[in-house]
Amino acid sequence: MIHVVAVITAKPGQRDRILEAFRANRPAVLAEQGCIEYNATVDAAGMPPSRGSFGADTFVVIEKWETLAALQAHAAAPHMAAYGAKVKDWTENRVIHVLEPV
Repeated sequence: MIHVVAVITAKPGQRDRILEAFRANRPAVLAEQGCIEYNATVDAAGMPPSRGSFGADTFVVIEKWETLAALQAHAAAPHMAAYGAKVKDWTENRVIHVLEPV
């Protein structure tokens, strides 16, 4: 199994626009062969800010894939290219961690 933790930072005030596009694209991702989980997450409400907080402009995508090949096919999927083009101007930074269990 492959795990992905993608930290997406929007330009100020643009996170909701990116999340709207994410939610619209999510069904296509979940339908991909090998996709186990694909969810956007934000800092938990009610928690005081800390050094580990992401803040109002950032969200984290938690993904699980059956294989590395499934993840690679996901990255090359036409709907992901369309999503990337749509959110490009609203995105400040992306850091993607691809992990495997030990």
